[in-house]
This record gives sequence, structure tokens and C-alpha cells, in this order.
Amino acid sequence: MENEQKKQVVFSAIQPSGTVTLGNYLGAIRNWVKMQDEYNCIYALADLHTITVRQNPAQMRKNIIDAYASIMACGIDVEKSLFFIQSHVHTHAELAWVLNCYTQFGELSRMTQFKDKSAKHADNINAGLFTYPVLMAGDILLYQADKVPVGADQKQHIEITCDIAKRFNGLYGNVFKIPEGFIPKNGARVMSLQNPLNKMSKSDENVNGCVHLLDSPEVIMKKFKRAVTDSDACVRYAEGKDGVNNLMTIYGAITGKTYEEIENEFAGKGYGDFKTAVGEAVVEELRPIRERYEQLIADKAYLEECYRKADEIALKISSRTMSKVMKKVGFIR
Repeated sequence: MENEQKKQVVFSAIQPSGTVTLGNYLGAIRNWVKMQDEYNCIYALADLHTITVRQNPAQMRKNIIDAYASIMACGIDVEKSLFFIQSHVHTHAELAWVLNCYTQFGELSRMTQFKDKSAKHADNINAGLFTYPVLMAGDILLYQADKVPVGADQKQHIEITCDIAKRFNGLYGNVFKIPEGFIPKNGARVMSLQNPLNKMSKSDENVNGCVHLLDSPEVIMKKFKRAVTDSDACVRYAEGKDGVNNLMTIYGAITGKTYEEIENEFAGKGYGDFKTAVGEAVVEELRPIRERYEQLIADKAYLEECYRKADEIALKISSRTMSKVMKKVGFIR
């Protein structure tokens, strides 16, 4: 990692708040894998972010290990990329506190995800839920990231990160690199199979709405056969055909086919044939990942060796930024 300064730095993180979904994979993780040769990639399991919602401690520990193994199974190569566990690197929490003092209350109150999550967790609207965009900003700025791959729903977080960094730099000089958020060309936005107006989510109340990376082939096929479509009975991408559009997006992301090619392939065929084809494509795409996951999760010592090594390097890199921040603010070294 140290000698790859010429490559641009990419930073991205994912919460281990449950099993990794097909949406996580097609929307983000598959692109993480593709970026490993072109960029100096730094990836994190953002476990500090998960506790804005109450967690069962034993289940949380299991989720962290499962997510680490799942993401490695997708093709993250720990020899090429840095893949660490956020809570093991204390600079994240430290920088978050400092940046909290350089972030305006009004900025945070405008964050749409805070409004959405407050509505979902009305019994636990905690301060962490309000300030977690600052922790996210710290995650990115610690590594002087050039680029941050994001989904369309995360653009606001990149904007506030840039605002905080510019404010800090304006006061203390050039401390942080201003990151650029970019939406990867082949990152698919995958929606719920049961309510295609909502993003596919592990917290979906309908179990058939979300496909998990480790679902068995039988379960995957069952979920796709039950996927919501419409009464049009024609495979075409069009406004108002949200269920079919979603299935076409998934099929296209896996096969590389355009919407026009998919329409031609299923011309004159019913939704039954189409759903089966999408389900089979997903099963085959996920099969090697599931097999690799089984090997990794059976070797906890190897997993620990991987993340301990990455944690150490992440601490070393991020400490450079943290030391500069502390000095600029006026703390005694």
C-alpha cells in the first residue's frame, strides 16, 4: 500500500448491520473489486455507524465477521486493497469529535437520511443518528481520499464532507484533500422485489423482497418467482413498470446485456420465463461467492490475521492526518 502513492486513493465503507444483499453486491461491492487494479483502494467495515440503531451484541459480533468474510468472498484481495474494521482504528472516533466542532447544527438538520431514519426509529432518535455524517466525513478525510464511490442517495454525505473539509482548510491551511464523489458507471440501483419503489434492504419487512448473498439457490429462485411485475405481460423497460424495470436492471447488471437486448431476448415470452432467467443468472453469479465464503468463515484465524494486519496499516496511514489535525487545532503533542 505504501508505495502506491501514484494511484488515486479510493475510500468506501459498508455497514455490517446484517447479511450482505444482492443490492450491496451489484450496487457497490462488485465495483470495489473492479477498482482494485486501477486505484489504491481503502475499504472499511463501518461498524461504528451501526450502533445508531440498537444492536444485540452477540449478533453484532457475528455480523461483523460474516460481513468481512462475505466481502472478501466477493473478490476483495487483501494483498491489493486495505480492508479493515473501523472500530479497531481509533482515529475515526477521534477525528469525528474534532470535526463535530467544525460542523454546523443547521447543516446536519438538513440531512434527508436523518429525517428518514428518525421516522423509522422514533423511539431512539439519538445524537449519533444526527451526527453520523460527521463520522462518515472523518472516515473519508483521514485517508486523503481522491474519490468516493457512492450511490445517488449518498451524494448529500459527500457534499457535507467537502463543506467540512473546506471550512477546516480555510481556517488552518491545506490539511484535507477535497474528495470527489462519483457514481460508478456499472453500479446498479437494485430495488425490493416486493416493493420496487423502495431500495432493496436487509430490513425489508417482506422476506421475499430482499435477496441475500448467502441465500441458497432454492431460496433465490423462489424469491424471483414471487417478484412483483405488472399486468402488461411484456418484458420492456418503461415508466410505470417498476417491478419489470428492476428485474431488467438486475439481469443487465449480471449479463452485461442492454435493455434493448433483454427486450429482444424475451420478445413473445411471459414473465414466468423472464423471472426464471433472472433467478438463474443471480444463482450462478453468487454460487462461487457462497462457496468462497464457506471456506473463509471456516478459518476464523485467517480472517483475524487479515483484518488485524489491515487495521494496523489503516491506523498508521490515518494517524498522519490525525497528528496534523491535532497540531493545527492547537493541542499539545
